[in-house]
Amino acid sequence: MEQELLLRRTAEEALHAIARSRLKSLASELSLEPGSYDVRSNKAGIAVSGEITLHHERAYIQVGQFGLSSGHGILIRTCKGRKDHTGGPNHLVALDMIDDIPALAAAVRAITGFARESCGASSSRAA
Repeated sequence: MEQELLLRRTAEEALHAIARSRLKSLASELSLEPGSYDVRSNKAGIAVSGEITLHHERAYIQVGQFGLSSGHGILIRTCKGRKDHTGGPNHLVALDMIDDIPALAAAVRAITGFARESCGASSSRAA
């Protein structure tokens, strides 16, 4: 039993490390301005994996092991600021999209209405 708990904890830590890294890559792919979002982890308890969240001013993206029987594990919804934890309707996409950041970014854009390269607080890119 003790070894099983250790394996579960190790798997949870790996999930959180990978998801945090991929969500930071997603923020970059979406051209989110530093300071306009945060990435956080809730490791939860022994029986569940917890969740990893990218929370932007206009979007809430969460990776977890919910809906695994359906293959879904990424929740995407709109929000109105980083204090909005309920936001718009939930949209679930496949957990394996975490391995395809451009495809995940396309899903986020389609659901949230983000335009490519216009998600930051200000645009200072040269033409």
